[in-house]
Amino acid sequence: MNEVFLLLGANLGDPEKQLKDAIHEIGIHIGTIQTSSSVYRSEAWGVTDQPHFLNQALIVSTELPALTVLDSIQAIEKRLGRVRLTKWGARVIDIDILYFNNEYIQHERLTIPHPYLADRRFVLVPLQEIAPDFMHPTLGVTTTVLLENCEDPLQVQLYTSQKK
Repeated sequence: MNEVFLLLGANLGDPEKQLKDAIHEIGIHIGTIQTSSSVYRSEAWGVTDQPHFLNQALIVSTELPALTVLDSIQAIEKRLGRVRLTKWGARVIDIDILYFNNEYIQHERLTIPHPYLADRRFVLVPLQEIAPDFMHPTLGVTTTVLLENCEDPLQVQLYTSQKK
């Protein structure tokens, strides 16, 4: 069984619903969700002139290999309405693979660990909640240490649902 660490993000439409829909789809098409972080509200990274994001990290057990997980994620994003227009732009849903087991994967379609993981608070804050002691396979430090050393100044705050 493989353990895949995912980060979900959304900032268009109804981001709270889209995260829930993505989790549902992941459970059907990828594997069993072992744990999920709280939802966090974060400032946009890269292209900053856009709405704030909601982000959530998951750990999923799957029998699928990494590239099949990637294909499944991209199919889920498409089903949920994602259209790829601008790098780091606004989106209905984004699902990134952060880690796949303790593996280092360098493929033309997939790099694991995620290459920007250590530079982004919106990734590290939810990941630290569910995997504080997970050791980054190439940097050799835990999520907690990565977060302590992260120089990203953008705000990441616990999100409280606005729905009744």
